[in-house]
Amino acid sequence: MIDLCMSGFLLSLSLCLDLGIVNVALIKTGLERGLVPSFLVGLGSSFGDLIYAGLSMVGMSLLMQLSVVRWILWIGGTLVLLYLSLNMVQETVRPRNLHVTPDGLARSDNSRIKLFLTGVGLALSSPSSILWFAAVGGSVIAATAHHYQIDTLVAFFIAFFCAGVLWSFVVAYISGQVRKIMGTQVIRLLSLVSAVLFIYFACRVFLNGLHTLL
Repeated sequence: MIDLCMSGFLLSLSLCLDLGIVNVALIKTGLERGLVPSFLVGLGSSFGDLIYAGLSMVGMSLLMQLSVVRWILWIGGTLVLLYLSLNMVQETVRPRNLHVTPDGLARSDNSRIKLFLTGVGLALSSPSSILWFAAVGGSVIAATAHHYQIDTLVAFFIAFFCAGVLWSFVVAYISGQVRKIMGTQVIRLLSLVSAVLFIYFACRVFLNGLHTLL
């Protein structure tokens, strides 16, 4: 059981260590708004990764061969990334004036839910995450599921999820601390870098889908 938990934990960390759009969003949110908002984005992304991990158990490589799944990932992923790119451009040109509470969350509307759902969307639309699950993580999880019973696999998925949550907290904490010594111009610059990165990934997802589906 310990070996199974360790496998799930380390497998998740190998995904977290990738410097993709999720980590960029975590750092940016932490620098801009602090620990709690950044952690909520990370928590959402951990749930998104868990969804892909569950799909991998039933054979993600087989699901990826279905045209409808690939079309959803193509169109949905491109739209999500373009939407995030637009938000980053707007924040670069005209930063929002947030009325922030001590925990870094806006007083209005459903800020916590929005941050969480942003994390889920980032994880599900991230090209690097999709590639990782399709090429690496999916096969490992499928092989693990083949050798263990469902009740035993619960420990594997809990460890997998906990690693993502722990990573999110560490990144959120560090970026939240760095935030205290960084000016708004640096955060503005990071918004611009994020926008460029999201546009790049959106083009990459779109062109890959265009090449493979049409």
